[in-house]
Amino acid sequence: MIPTVLIVDDEDMVRTALEQWLRLSGFETATAANAQEALAAIDDRHPHIVLTDVRMPGLSGMDLLRSIAERGLPTEVILITGHGDVPMAVEAMRAGAFDFLQKPYVPDQLVHSISRAAEQARLKRELADLRRKLDGGESELSTRLVGASRVMGELRRSVLELAPIPADIILFGETGTGKEVVARCLHDFSPRAGGPFVAVNCAAIPAELIESELFGHEAGSFTGAAGQRIGKFEYANGGTLLLDEIESMPLLAQAKVLRVIQERVVERLGSNKQVALDLRIIAASKVDLAAESQAGRFRADLYYRLNMATLALPPLRDRGDDCVILLHHFLSEAARRFGRPAPTLHPADISALLSHGWPGNVRELKAAADRFALGLGATGRSIGDILGQRLSQPTGESLADRLASYERHLIEAELDRNDNSIAAAAEALQVPRRTLSEKMSRLGVRR
Repeated sequence: MIPTVLIVDDEDMVRTALEQWLRLSGFETATAANAQEALAAIDDRHPHIVLTDVRMPGLSGMDLLRSIAERGLPTEVILITGHGDVPMAVEAMRAGAFDFLQKPYVPDQLVHSISRAAEQARLKRELADLRRKLDGGESELSTRLVGASRVMGELRRSVLELAPIPADIILFGETGTGKEVVARCLHDFSPRAGGPFVAVNCAAIPAELIESELFGHEAGSFTGAAGQRIGKFEYANGGTLLLDEIESMPLLAQAKVLRVIQERVVERLGSNKQVALDLRIIAASKVDLAAESQAGRFRADLYYRLNMATLALPPLRDRGDDCVILLHHFLSEAARRFGRPAPTLHPADISALLSHGWPGNVRELKAAADRFALGLGATGRSIGDILGQRLSQPTGESLADRLASYERHLIEAELDRNDNSIAAAAEALQVPRRTLSEKMSRLGVRR
């Protein structure tokens, strides 16, 4: 879809000139002579960007900005003024403006700002669409495994395919990629949803206690066993048991877990009575269990028994601009939880998100969103502060290099979303196919 820009200015000549320039630059346009007309046009046209003068008769551009922010519209606002100063720019950014340009501005600078605002508006609308699906009950999974990237779409389809199948599953992914979230989805979308979901972190249990925790014990079965205890296998009966960080389980305990999984029965320590089990086992690991078994650090027979199906969870750095969608999602959650308005994202925040390596994956992003919502960090004003980035320090890159890097990222993300189809990516980016091919060649983008 081609982005629509609503031009708001009380001078006919300015509106006409802007409309002609933006149409030549590939945008659809609509115009309004004042803020009241603009509000009516927003309800009718649903523009992606509102480009408005600040000083107009009646309601000002700042008043229009506040009205759009109060209504929570997925529309970005860019303010233009010939009377701008630093305090006004700061006030505009705090009120939710995407950008603030002072006359006379460079036309290419305006187009670049509008292009970035259009991308931000697109991400907002994708997030709003995910929320509408939840409200309409169409796909709860899309609101729990949030993301618009191709890899997340494939993961959701795999979860829906595997959830109803009575098979044990291995979840493989880096720390913070959401393995427990996926395990809960597998449980909640399965016929076992009415049963218990029990999560056990194998790395957090001392080696001498892990058998008691997993299998349970009878009173007096060992020193300190004052009473009977139901183990996690038995407690999860009828539902799902998640063995998180299973690679940390001692080899002796692995042998006993293998027998329980094979026989589907468990004996409490100190008891001769077998308890029949009807449950699904999900094993989660941040390391490749196949490689661990070959190295002798994990029992190969347990790996083969568990590996009826394996789901690989992608790291956040391989999910394109999902980090922006996820940040919006987590900021909304944090705002409700903390009773505060969700902070507004600005271009510098988007740049910080896309340039970060996310070693902690989604868990790191959620923590950053909580801190951002609370205004914590070096200044509490930007995601870069929260992530410990120092954007003011020299990076060794020129402005052209940074813009090229950002442009390369957008093209690669769009190609990834469209299965490497240049035609589809060109349509999504609203550029001619030949232009996109030339950019890919110049920027070194490979399919």
